[in-house]
Amino acid sequence: MSALTVTSVAPLTPRMTRVTFTGDGLPAIGTWPDQQLKLLFPKPGHSAHVSDSPDVGVWYQAYLALPDAERPWMRSFTVRSLADGVLTVDFVLHGDSGPASRWAANAQIGDVIGRFGPSRDYARPLGTADFLVFAGDETALPAIASLLEPLPPEQRFAAVVEVADPVEEQEIPGVRWVHRSAGDDLVTAVSALEVPPSTWVWLGGEASAVRALRRHFVGLGVAKEDIEFAGYWRRSLTQDDAPTAEDLAEARERIASLGE
Repeated sequence: MSALTVTSVAPLTPRMTRVTFTGDGLPAIGTWPDQQLKLLFPKPGHSAHVSDSPDVGVWYQAYLALPDAERPWMRSFTVRSLADGVLTVDFVLHGDSGPASRWAANAQIGDVIGRFGPSRDYARPLGTADFLVFAGDETALPAIASLLEPLPPEQRFAAVVEVADPVEEQEIPGVRWVHRSAGDDLVTAVSALEVPPSTWVWLGGEASAVRALRRHFVGLGVAKEDIEFAGYWRRSLTQDDAPTAEDLAEARERIASLGE
């Protein structure tokens, strides 16, 4: 585990802010699309430090061994960019209902949090199909943006992102925006897409929407191994809550796909 120090904080939209960090080890990590990492946010009066061990098992056991009052909140994030030793993470702001959002809304230069990852062991190659589909809500936007950037000009794709309203749109070429304020939703918009037989799909966002879209594409004949999917959050539940039966089934499928 390593520490991250805030070097800048800049609002992107009313509900999303961009934070940049520096920290030991960042220049050596390298970069690839859809990099995943864990961020640790200190509880009041405590630090985010857990263990210096690079071993995942040792580190996580040390994390669990901390008293609850001291154990930092841990949340999963996607790297927006990592270049020249500077890590950029975009945070969705949804009030004080979660520790990450609460921290990001008040972040200042010099603040310190913890990180574990990203690890190249979890890097997944982009699909090589004739047509690519990227779909998610605002929590998936950093990942989708990082996936779109390396695409060659000739690659055919559709990218659909659901956000609250038009002011949440960002300058990301090729994205079709879906606005909840207009009564639209991601599942309906993506289900209306016409896709060719050779299609590869990336899905991220609210877990039930991701599951519905995955079923939709499997029903269209897209092979399961050609669908990358991740339920980033669960309606009415946090990452601290116990996994549901559907969460566990999804995790088993994702682990199985890593071994393919």
